[in-house]
Amino acid sequence: MSDATPILGFHHVHEPGTAGWTLLLLHGTGGDEHDLLELGRRLAPGAALLAPRGKVLEGSMPRFFRRLAVGQLDLPDLHVRTGELAEFIAAAAQAYALDPTRIVGLGLSNGANIAASLLLSRPGVLRAAALLRPLLPYEPQRAPALAGTSVLIDAGAADPYSPADQVERLASLLAAYGAQVELHVEPGAGHALTRNDLAVTAGWVGGLAV
Repeated sequence: MSDATPILGFHHVHEPGTAGWTLLLLHGTGGDEHDLLELGRRLAPGAALLAPRGKVLEGSMPRFFRRLAVGQLDLPDLHVRTGELAEFIAAAAQAYALDPTRIVGLGLSNGANIAASLLLSRPGVLRAAALLRPLLPYEPQRAPALAGTSVLIDAGAADPYSPADQVERLASLLAAYGAQVELHVEPGAGHALTRNDLAVTAGWVGGLAV
């Protein structure tokens, strides 16, 4: 089911599930609300799927927030867009009768970065999150309370867009804030996902208690 009503504000797809929890799919730069649906169905066959399209365009490529250059994020815009996304999730939960305490984020690249921003600035919106090829978007001024939140960080050892020091800092910060963090660094991989990345993500999703 696709929708873009003024109430929800985002072009998006919602597919009902049977397991009582929701997988929030957040695409990378140039993707859309359909990009991660097949992956979501494979990873979580019983979950509801909720996939919004980013509202910012970089040329013709949708993104969830602006950047000034590769690796240089527009932080004021990121904070605004993070708030918009949090409001969309709450509105979608009400519109589709989703349990707001059982929403798991799955973000790729730009989508992973806004999912990380949700964790850092809107704790409680996501019950858990798989961050595929993220970087550290910022360090929050206030420490979020993330106890009970599970996080997978999946990085490529040769990824030029997700520097190892930022990935490690993101993992250490989230753990310091109380999250249960699993960090996987795929040897030799760049920004593109490998079969083993998908296997690791599938194992993580399969082990969630949601």
